[in-house]
Amino acid sequence: MLLKRLADCAEITAGDRTRLRELLHPERDPAGIRCSLARARLAPGERSLPHRLEQAEVYHLVNGVGTMHVNDETAEVGPGDTVLIPAGSVQWLENPGPAEIDFICIVDPAWTAAGETVLD
Repeated sequence: MLLKRLADCAEITAGDRTRLRELLHPERDPAGIRCSLARARLAPGERSLPHRLEQAEVYHLVNGVGTMHVNDETAEVGPGDTVLIPAGSVQWLENPGPAEIDFICIVDPAWTAAGETVLD
């Protein structure tokens, strides 16, 4: 069994300006998986920078309400919503609300710095 606790995972500011805790990554954890898993947060009044991943990504919102942008599409998202972001798509998330947005990110295959381009 591999057990990691959120409190033990260091919080960083990602290239897109979200606050992120990497939970699982196949290059750093003996997980036997090819995807990476992280928890991200975005404060009220903030937005992530537009960026593109070579990999597909999934966001699952746990808390907060925001506006998700994927290429030319925009949707209001909130707790319980899951968004599939196809590989190569330009994406960003805005938080116009009063509460922090808390979301889970799954990248498949796993996130790499070389596979991400921040556009703003």
